[in-house]
Amino acid sequence: MAEHTLSILTPSVNNLSARIFVRAAGLEFEELDVWGKKDEPQFVGKDPALLTPMLEEKGLPKGSMWESCAIMQYLCNKHGLDELYPADPAERAMVDSAMFYLIGTFYPLVARATYPTLGFPQYAGEVATSEAADDAMKAKAAKDAEAALAVPLEVYREFFLDGQTFIGGDRPTIADIRLAATLEFLRAIDYDFPAWAEDYMQAVESTLGEAYSEPAADVRGYVAQVTAAT
Repeated sequence: MAEHTLSILTPSVNNLSARIFVRAAGLEFEELDVWGKKDEPQFVGKDPALLTPMLEEKGLPKGSMWESCAIMQYLCNKHGLDELYPADPAERAMVDSAMFYLIGTFYPLVARATYPTLGFPQYAGEVATSEAADDAMKAKAAKDAEAALAVPLEVYREFFLDGQTFIGGDRPTIADIRLAATLEFLRAIDYDFPAWAEDYMQAVESTLGEAYSEPAADVRGYVAQVTAAT
């Protein structure tokens, strides 16, 4: 087995973040596509949460872990990847804040806005999963989430970027990888990106090169497939 093994779902931007990262970091890794296999005993034994990406690595107390941000943080800490995750406590705190704001505030809106189009399941308790909600209510909920994206997106421009090219300054950090990857899903709903966001996504991809473009092609291919079918 490779030093790092990632179990992934290729259409997922959560998985895309970790896939870009291991390439950008130059780590030795193996990828296992577990589409349709997450309920198999071998996978469940390593990942009872049934979440991807999942990292398997001998140094981990239980041999495996999940959550893309945690995986990137761990591997940066282990391998001293300060260019992707600053060693300075204040700079690192900003990277952490940007990532936690994404997973806690921004991504739930992205999921509500895009998952119906992408064909991904949503969480229990959401309008999209309610048996009491009709199609019109579910469509409105998705549109409301899409409209709400503008506020947290502007927070990234005004606060986290604040005139810089990247959250990390002149080089992309793991927070930039996580944000740029997430924005890929908004293509599914033909989201009207502000010009700065388009420039930002292009800057992340052009700086990281094939480390970004190669795995991103899987997400883009899936998005193109599902949008062509609607």
